[in-house]
Amino acid sequence: MRWNYEYDVVVIGSGASGFAAAITAKNEGLTTLLIEKEKHFGGASALSGGGVWIPNNRYLVEAGVFDSYEEAKKYLDATVGNIVSDDIKETYLKKGVEMLDYMHDLSQHMRFSYAKNYSDYYPTLAGGKGTGRSIEPLIIDLNKLGDWKNLLLKPTIDTKGFVMTGQDFVKVNMITRTMAGKARSLTLGWRLVKHLLLKRNYAALGQALIARLALTYKELNGELWIETPFVDFVYEEDKVTGIKAIKDGKEILIKATNGVIFSSGGFSRNQKLRERFLPAPQKTEWTSSPVGQTGDIISPFEKLDAKFGLMDRVWGAPSIIDHEGRPFFLVADRGIPNMIITDQNGNRYVNEPTPYHEFVDKMFEHNEKTGGKAITSWIILDARTKKRYLFAGLFPMQDFPKPYYEHQIVYTAQTVSELEEKLNIPAGNLVKTIERFNEFARNGKDLDFHRGETPHDTYYGDPTLNNPNLLELNHPPFYALKVYPGDIGTKGGVVIDKDAQVIREDGTAIEGVYACGNCSASIMGQSYPGPGATLGPGMTFGYLAALHCKNKKN
Repeated sequence: MRWNYEYDVVVIGSGASGFAAAITAKNEGLTTLLIEKEKHFGGASALSGGGVWIPNNRYLVEAGVFDSYEEAKKYLDATVGNIVSDDIKETYLKKGVEMLDYMHDLSQHMRFSYAKNYSDYYPTLAGGKGTGRSIEPLIIDLNKLGDWKNLLLKPTIDTKGFVMTGQDFVKVNMITRTMAGKARSLTLGWRLVKHLLLKRNYAALGQALIARLALTYKELNGELWIETPFVDFVYEEDKVTGIKAIKDGKEILIKATNGVIFSSGGFSRNQKLRERFLPAPQKTEWTSSPVGQTGDIISPFEKLDAKFGLMDRVWGAPSIIDHEGRPFFLVADRGIPNMIITDQNGNRYVNEPTPYHEFVDKMFEHNEKTGGKAITSWIILDARTKKRYLFAGLFPMQDFPKPYYEHQIVYTAQTVSELEEKLNIPAGNLVKTIERFNEFARNGKDLDFHRGETPHDTYYGDPTLNNPNLLELNHPPFYALKVYPGDIGTKGGVVIDKDAQVIREDGTAIEGVYACGNCSASIMGQSYPGPGATLGPGMTFGYLAALHCKNKKN
C-alpha cells in the first residue's frame, strides 16, 4: 500500500471526545493526527453548554459535595437500566474520574468548576442528587489560541462580549427578582468592559471547553487538519490498517499503525437517515447540531459488520425556530413560572420543565396518541413573564424582534379567547386549560403534572415564589410560539466495549477501530442522567481508546 502519511493514531472528529483522545495519544508518546471534516473545529461540543457529568470527580470533592461510586452506580442502574452492561457503567464511573485527573495534571488549561445545585435530571431516583454532579469549564480568553482562534466553531448567536457561564445564567435569569441576579449582572458588565477596552475575547460553555482542550493539544504540538473528511477504511489482509480521506481536494491514504479513533458525531443533518432510523415526522431543520453531522461513517461501518445501537433515538431539545430558520433550544425557558406548553388542541400533556430529552420523547408519544396534535406544540406566556424573565434569548422587558411578528414566529392577543382563535385551537379549550393551571398556581400545586416538585424543576424557577415553577397566566397581552421536537444530535451509532473498541454483530472487537461520542451508541442508553451526560462519556471513552492504542504499541 502506498501511504501518503503514517501515524500511530488517527482521530476523526474534533469535538470534546476527539480532543480527549488526541491529547491522550499525543501525551502518551504516540504520533497523532486529528482530522476534522469542516472548516472549523469543535463540532457539537463547541455549540453545547459545555457541562461534563462525571460522578464523584475532584471538583465535587473540592466543593465539599459528598458523592461515591456506590451512589453513582445506583443512579445509573435506576436511569440507564440494563440496556447498558454493568461492565460499561462501572468502567465509566471509575475511568471518568481518572480521565479528569489526567487532564487536570497534564495542563493548567484543563480547569472546571462545580455547577452548584444544577440537579441530576432525576434526583428522586436512587442515587440521584438534587445538588448535582455536573461541572463546567472556566471562562477563557480565546486570544490564547493564537492562530487557532479563528478555526474554532463560533456559536449560532454572537454574544458580542456578553459572556455567561451556566452558573451566571441561572442567577441573571432572576435579574428582576433577586439581589443575586442583580449582583451577577454587574460581573457580566465588567466582563463586557474588559472585552471592549482590553480586547479580551472571552468564551464560556462549549466554546470554553473546546478552547481549553484545543490549547492543551496545541501546546503538545498536536497536528490538526481541517477540511479533511473521512471517506472509507483501508483494508490489508482483512484488517483495517488506515483510512482514505480528502485533503486539498484529493483522496489520500493515511496509515494508522495502532488505531483509528472515531469521534465524528451522528446523522442529525441527514434527512434520509433521519427518515430511515428515527420516528416520524422528521426534519433536519429542527436540529441544533452542526452542519457536518451527516452520518458519513454509517455505510463504511456497515461493511465492517459493526453492531449498531440506539439508532432510533436523539438527544432531544425542544426548540422554537426563528424567522431565519435557526432553532433556539428551550432549557431554562421551560422552568419559568407563568408559562405553559400545550398541544394543538390547547391541552397540557407534560410537566413543562421535564428534562429536555424526555420532553421530546413525550412530544412524540402524545403526537401518536392524538393523531398528530403535538408536533408542533405551543409555548404560551403572558406580559408578566416577558417583563420578569429571560425568554428565548431576550432580556426582561425586551420585546420579540419585529420579524417574529411579521413571519408569525410569535402570535399575540389581548385575551385567551382571541389567542385561541389565532392558533386554531377548538373554542374554549385553551381557556379551560389556563383557568385550571391558574388554580394550580394559586394553590402552589400542579395536580396534573406535579410541576415544581423536584430540584430539577425548580433550578430555573423563581425562588421568590412558594412554588418556583407556578404563577398565574393572567397579564395580557398573551404570546404563543411553536415548539418543535428538536435535538442536539442523534444518540445512536456503533456499539463499543469498555476499551472503546467497536464491536461486530457477533460480539467480537474490530481490531484497531475505536469510537466515542455521538458516532457511538450512547452508554447512557435511552436516558439522560444529568447535564453533561453526553460530553462526560465521550471524553472518557476517547481517553480510554487512546490508552488502548498505547498499550498495543507496548
